[in-house]
Amino acid sequence: MRFWCGFKGRLTGMPSNVPRLLLLGILVLGVASSLLAATASGQESGGNTGAGEDARVAAQIEVRPGSSDEAIEWRLTRILRTTGWFSEISVEVGEGVVFLDGRTASVDYRAWAGDLAGKTRDVVAVVNRIRVAEKSPWDLSPALEELQALWERTVQRLPRLGLGLIVLLLVGATTRLTALGFQRVFDYRLSPLLRDVAARVLSILVFLVGFYLVLRVAGLSFLAATVLGGTGVAGLVAGIAFRDILENYLASILLSVRNPFRAGDLVEISGHSGIVQRVTTRGTTLMNLDGNHVQIPNATVYKSIIRNYTANPNRREIFEVGIGFENEVAFAQKIALGILQEHPAVLNDPEALVLVDALGSATVNLKIYFWYDGSAYNGLKVRSSLIRLVKRAFEKEGISMPDEAREILFPEGVPVRMLESLPPQGSQEVPLEPSPSFPEAVTTEAEGDLTSEDGQLREQARKGRSPDEGESLLEEEGTTK
Repeated sequence: MRFWCGFKGRLTGMPSNVPRLLLLGILVLGVASSLLAATASGQESGGNTGAGEDARVAAQIEVRPGSSDEAIEWRLTRILRTTGWFSEISVEVGEGVVFLDGRTASVDYRAWAGDLAGKTRDVVAVVNRIRVAEKSPWDLSPALEELQALWERTVQRLPRLGLGLIVLLLVGATTRLTALGFQRVFDYRLSPLLRDVAARVLSILVFLVGFYLVLRVAGLSFLAATVLGGTGVAGLVAGIAFRDILENYLASILLSVRNPFRAGDLVEISGHSGIVQRVTTRGTTLMNLDGNHVQIPNATVYKSIIRNYTANPNRREIFEVGIGFENEVAFAQKIALGILQEHPAVLNDPEALVLVDALGSATVNLKIYFWYDGSAYNGLKVRSSLIRLVKRAFEKEGISMPDEAREILFPEGVPVRMLESLPPQGSQEVPLEPSPSFPEAVTTEAEGDLTSEDGQLREQARKGRSPDEGESLLEEEGTTK
């Protein structure tokens, strides 16, 4: 009470206009508080209201908009038509809400129109009803646009591509010089195939490094990483796809390292006999004894049994002779051995042998072994000459040589009546002309001079066309490392 009385007294003592000013200030503060509360509630309700993808609300709504709906509609319509991106465009504005209708060719254009309307002053919300036209499957404009963009990027990168081309030429020259230098350094240390393979591997490594630098200089780093990353996968795929080719190539490397034969050697490989002509990365070419070319894959050559007749020129031949049981075997052996020792083509070391091999039904079978120089004589001719000479010597000494297929034994004997008759014409042996190289009767005109036919085969090989034109990996006959 005292406080109120004192406060009342003070008010009574104040001038008369002071209470009025206080009441006016309180009224102003109340109105301002009401306006702030209304504004906050409006913003909150505007932030919670969503119209989905096609409706947009302005960030701030004015109670008294400064722009009319007609002005907003006119302005937006002019802007959208000016772009030329829209057809049948229609803009309607009511109470600050913009409704957009029409057609466009891109989703980006549609979104751009909605953003434009939302940023316009005094726009409360945007309802975007613009439709995106479906493109025809025959519309090639995207492809043309992509080609145009690619062309523009290419033109922009022409300077870097030119620099990359110069680097590529330098890389190619460096690769070539590296291969030639490696081949010259190891010319007499490695076989031709190993030298070629090592030079190629080294040049490929140099080229890959240089090609990577070219791609980096040209601005194609992603392609460079792809090339290097796919090298291993490409090698694996190539290994599976070209397994047989790679097997022959590796076999040619191993054959070049081991050198089981040389060019000009007489060999027998996988049942094929002939003179070695060449060995390429694919196969081995032989000139067989009939004068025909035979190509054998290197993988087969490496895995087969190889018989090299030229590695040791001395060769041995065998033939068999059957004599009758009534003959002295030791005497027949001595006669045959004498023929062998006197023959100029038969070697004394290793010595020749005449051995009893078996007792047949009507004959005692002798096997005759002899050695000859295969580089100078032909084994078939020498064998023919020896068989003929042994037969003549046995007939001269009265040693019978019955035939098991036609020999008939009569234990009790057979009566025989002798008739006088003239000897048949032509029973005498025709004397042979002496050979210029050997004594008389050692060789005949049919047998020739017993010399080896290897030289004839090599001459035929030089005259003939090789079926494989690849570079030979073998050393020529008579060359040494």
